[in-house]
Amino acid sequence: MGKKKKAIRVVLDTNVLLSALLFGGNLARMVGLWKEGRIAPVFSRETFQEFSAALKYPKFSLSKDEIKTIIEEEILPYCDVTDVTEDTEGVCSDPDDDKFISCAISASADFLVSGDKALIALKKYKSVRILKPSDFLDLVVSLK
Repeated sequence: MGKKKKAIRVVLDTNVLLSALLFGGNLARMVGLWKEGRIAPVFSRETFQEFSAALKYPKFSLSKDEIKTIIEEEILPYCDVTDVTEDTEGVCSDPDDDKFISCAISASADFLVSGDKALIALKKYKSVRILKPSDFLDLVVSLK
């Protein structure tokens, strides 16, 4: 029997998560990847708070039950939570994005996936590669 491949640890920024879960299209492939165990999304308390707050935005028109279902059925069974052990304040030109870098470094994630220009411009921070969603999907598919 062959060895089971270890899931790729990845931090997905809030916009990538929302797009993958709510809008279908190419990014919806992310959901399939984490359900198959090919990727393991990682949250910190701060990144999860931002994500759960964003689900409540009026523009998404999600009911409390829909939000609960997303969190309990699509996120919690498949995602890891890490404590932030390394503060990366001031790394990104947008201070709101530092929490994603801190999460990725603290979780020993392989990748941070974002469409945010300030994060993408970094390309890499320490051992974490920062990729656009399409580049990440291409990479994961090529590892099959």
